[in-house]
Amino acid sequence: MTQASMTLLMNVIPGVTVLPMLFTPTPDAGKRFIEFFTANIRNPNTRKVYARAAAEFAVWCETNGLTELRDIEPVHVAAYVETLQGRLSSPSVKLHLAAIRMLFDWLVVGQVIAMNPASSVRGPKHSVRKGKTAVLGADEARTLLDSIDTDTLIGLRDRALIGLMVYTFARIGAALSMKVEDIYVQGRRTWVRLHEKGGKQLEMPCHHNLDEYLHAYMKAALLTEAKSILFPTTLGRTGQLSNRPMSQADAYRMIRRRAMEAGILTRIGNHSFRATGITEYLRNGGKLEVAQQMAAHESARTTGLYDRRNDQVSLDEVERIVI
Repeated sequence: MTQASMTLLMNVIPGVTVLPMLFTPTPDAGKRFIEFFTANIRNPNTRKVYARAAAEFAVWCETNGLTELRDIEPVHVAAYVETLQGRLSSPSVKLHLAAIRMLFDWLVVGQVIAMNPASSVRGPKHSVRKGKTAVLGADEARTLLDSIDTDTLIGLRDRALIGLMVYTFARIGAALSMKVEDIYVQGRRTWVRLHEKGGKQLEMPCHHNLDEYLHAYMKAALLTEAKSILFPTTLGRTGQLSNRPMSQADAYRMIRRRAMEAGILTRIGNHSFRATGITEYLRNGGKLEVAQQMAAHESARTTGLYDRRNDQVSLDEVERIVI
């Protein structure tokens, strides 16, 4: 394993300082391991999660006396899955198993090992019809947006970012990676360009409220350079914008602060506005297949997880218990 290869992996996966010995018994195996994360997985979030899953599995194997890749059998992977079920949710267990299975597949194709010991191991059953993301009602979302002080540049930025996620169903990662050039005029209407995960590029016209939010913010921030970051961080407490993009953690802290200031008790996060927008779109007669397209989902079933219209039906039924 060369220092250059290690440095490359550290740049691709922040926090990685050492490679698991289990997966790097030889230089060729180590090279194949690095290629799995650098060449095979393009999404940085997936890369980070899969790297953690591989590292944790390697530690478990070494703790249980499994120090050679060729010694690992399906029964060992199944035993590891059992231990995961004692401390993780079913979706998290399935994610860890998927990471291990994909990594072993990659090593088999690269002729590092002869067979994939995880291919026959089944994860826990898990089926959901509704996601767990906290959602705001239309009135709460309106209250939140109206509560933001737009006499400040930071207030204009925060309103524009939240509005973008509400009115376009954008993922936080796509929103924060936007450049000024991703806001453009076409047919006398402002459009946004979103670079969603999986390499998908989504272009759509702005809702009239979002149009107002974006232009008010960009005018105040003097954002004219096409390659400039659309949603940068602030320079300390100066109220001025930096040249660094906001991170997802920055956005989460901002959203929690804005929600508290607005008196909203629901524990919302970065993903809440995606679910809020989809729910209100469908509640007002929107079509599920169009919502799927706007959200850049592979399946309408995934979009359906964000649909919380039945929450109100359930509440109405509960209130029938007049005691």
